[in-house]
Amino acid sequence: MTFGIHVSGAAEEAVRRVVPTLVGDMVASGITAQDAALWGADAEHEAGIRLGWTEAVTVSRPLVAEIIALRDELRAAGVDHIVLGGMGGSSLAPEVITRTAGVELTILDSTEPGQVLAALNDRLKTSAIVISSKSGSTLETDSQRRTYEKAFTDAGIDPRERIVVVTDPGSPLDASAREAGYRVFNADPNVGGRYSALTAFGLVPSGLAGADIDELLNEAEGVSLELAVDNEENPGLVLGAAIAGTNPRRDKLGIIADGTHIVGFADWAEQLIAESTGKLGTGILPVVLDTLAPELSENLPDLQIVRLVENAEAHHMLRSDRHEGEILVSGSLGAQIMVWEYAVAVAGRLLGINPFDQPDVESAKVAARGLLDNRPEPQPAAFVAEGIEVRGSDSVVSAASTLDGVVGRLLDQLGDDGYVAIQAYVDRVALPELANIRDLIAARAKRPVTFGWGPRFLHSTGQFHKGGPAVGVFLQITQDVTEDLEIPGRPFTFGQLIKAQASGDAGVLAEHGRPVLTLNLTDPAANLVPLFAAVNESDQPE
Repeated sequence: MTFGIHVSGAAEEAVRRVVPTLVGDMVASGITAQDAALWGADAEHEAGIRLGWTEAVTVSRPLVAEIIALRDELRAAGVDHIVLGGMGGSSLAPEVITRTAGVELTILDSTEPGQVLAALNDRLKTSAIVISSKSGSTLETDSQRRTYEKAFTDAGIDPRERIVVVTDPGSPLDASAREAGYRVFNADPNVGGRYSALTAFGLVPSGLAGADIDELLNEAEGVSLELAVDNEENPGLVLGAAIAGTNPRRDKLGIIADGTHIVGFADWAEQLIAESTGKLGTGILPVVLDTLAPELSENLPDLQIVRLVENAEAHHMLRSDRHEGEILVSGSLGAQIMVWEYAVAVAGRLLGINPFDQPDVESAKVAARGLLDNRPEPQPAAFVAEGIEVRGSDSVVSAASTLDGVVGRLLDQLGDDGYVAIQAYVDRVALPELANIRDLIAARAKRPVTFGWGPRFLHSTGQFHKGGPAVGVFLQITQDVTEDLEIPGRPFTFGQLIKAQASGDAGVLAEHGRPVLTLNLTDPAANLVPLFAAVNESDQPE
């Protein structure tokens, strides 16, 4: 068996109560047969063009030889470094596939100019870039393509030899890339971005980087029969019921890697769950945790833990007391991808929502484009402390004058069922330690805390932030640009783009009534110490 699952506590009760109904309704075989009616009449049209992922293994098999042939061709030409320009589902799957395989892939899923420059300046002469966009019109990816075209040309390299495009057939990028003479791989258009891990979007960059994509498909195929059968052992039904069927619903899902060989799986699952379920005021909020996360000691009634282990049954036998009430899952990467995709589709049915649309993602994009077109003067800071500019909702900043005070006012607006979302619009290559702020905020808030690098989370948890339950409070961290970068053929720079994306998202959140605090680092390296001090629970007065 390529996948194992063990449930206990509320999750076990949910499985016992819900799975027999799912079996009786023939949900598993219905998903496999691409029955678009499973999620109700309102979802039927979208589901009818988004269930191709159930046959991704079969559809993707012919791609493997093409990808390996291109990899060999590039290596023969001296190309030993693959970059991926992509956002959301186009980058998260290749990231987990290559990290688990232990092969190098530079993920460029940012518009922060320092991060773009870091990728550009890293072995350009022996690099190739995969430009990956389902719609073919993703602004971030288009900007990355333009930048690499110019960089290759300026270096005397023919871009046609170094740019590989992955997109849906008939997209604007499909047409322009073929006209430019680039190598194009088309993905199945009947698969949404977050379900595309086993399509060309996951396989092309991963295979070119050196991952064994044939084995990945074998792993997925190994669990496919179990997922298609309507019985109470079906792992997709069991996992779906465990994460969405608890009563009362535990609508925060803490995902912990604890001994699994898979690297970074929770970040991929985060998008799949949040973007699929966070709408119509409901949803399941995925929270990526480590084994020492502060939330684990709080016994939060709305937080369900799922632990990724090497062997679910053996882990339960050895540590049953410590992990009572948790969901334990184990298995190969390909199997995990398939099971979680089925499980989230099942969760959508249990929640009564369409798991295949993302109605609130577009709002932040529209707001950002409006700011780029009009270029309004930036909102003045409410105050500046320790070189950090403070802006935000009136309810957060109006009566505060210190960093710790304004953070406290934001957290004061947390309800008993709330969460904190930290959104870091910074250069994550230069400031990886900023991610450590998550645990500090969690220890102080005593509630679930998510952390997302901007703007990539806009293509992921951004849907949940606007469409899910209105219980979140939002901490934006931005930075002044130290070295900006022009975008060829565009009237704005990367620095202006990421600033517009942050401001646009903050504006949309505010329109939805979400409390927002924006802390802008004017000198990122120097500002980290006072920032961490301001959020650190141990530094607060009694």
